[in-house]
Amino acid sequence: MTTFNLIGAGHVGRVLGRLLVEQGGWALQQVLTRSADSAAQAQTFIGSGRVVTDYAALQPADVHVLAVGDDQIGAACAALAQAVPLQASVVFHCSGALASDRLQLAREAGAAVASVHPIRSFADPAAVYAGFAGTFCGIEGDAAALAVLTPALNRIGAQPVPLDSAAKTVYHAAAVFASNYLVTVLDAALRAYQAAGIPEAVACQIAQPLASESLANVFRLGAPTALSGPIARGDLATVERQLAAVSTWDAPSGALYQALIAPTTELARRKRGASGTPR
Repeated sequence: MTTFNLIGAGHVGRVLGRLLVEQGGWALQQVLTRSADSAAQAQTFIGSGRVVTDYAALQPADVHVLAVGDDQIGAACAALAQAVPLQASVVFHCSGALASDRLQLAREAGAAVASVHPIRSFADPAAVYAGFAGTFCGIEGDAAALAVLTPALNRIGAQPVPLDSAAKTVYHAAAVFASNYLVTVLDAALRAYQAAGIPEAVACQIAQPLASESLANVFRLGAPTALSGPIARGDLATVERQLAAVSTWDAPSGALYQALIAPTTELARRKRGASGTPR
């Protein structure tokens, strides 16, 4: 049975830890976080593991999971490499933005290193755990590490996707576009409806089908074909009037609108190139 230690036990660490124990067939030895209380909460969620409060108390394991924040990965790796023999073990972190080369000290200590990034929102760990099957995980790193991690990810229902480590930051930016910035754009839409005198609840009812249909069309037809509206039609006069009106109403939203004109114009060009018929 593969043994592992969990270092950092926020939402991602807790979910992965529980999945690896219950479905992956791994044995959790120890849980280390910055506070004993958070480690105990993680232990309760996972249902196994022993709480430790210092790297010096860690035991050797087949795998060490660094489920810490991006700004803590380097320090956690250094502390781990100093405290625990890593020869022939696997060390991986869960960052979407950083590559496995941030674990160089572990590699120099004899470990095979990797990164595993579950492409999910972990706001509700219990819900993510219950619905984890089918989750895509971006993976990159040493072949020896991936040989251990890929079968384990398959067992817990993940879909591992190999990444180019040199493009890891662009990969993570893709998730920001698809999730975080999408929320920002929708917030601008809802506030603009309210600025036009529409109550918030009604604004949500108006925007929801527009957003849902557009999202569905992107994945069904492709982004160029899904694009509609004034830029797709070449109605630049309307775009200019809207930009002026939005900028007068709210300068940050005006800046956002303006920033989206050029990429949307390029998308419209691709649409015309594909179909020859703007709409």
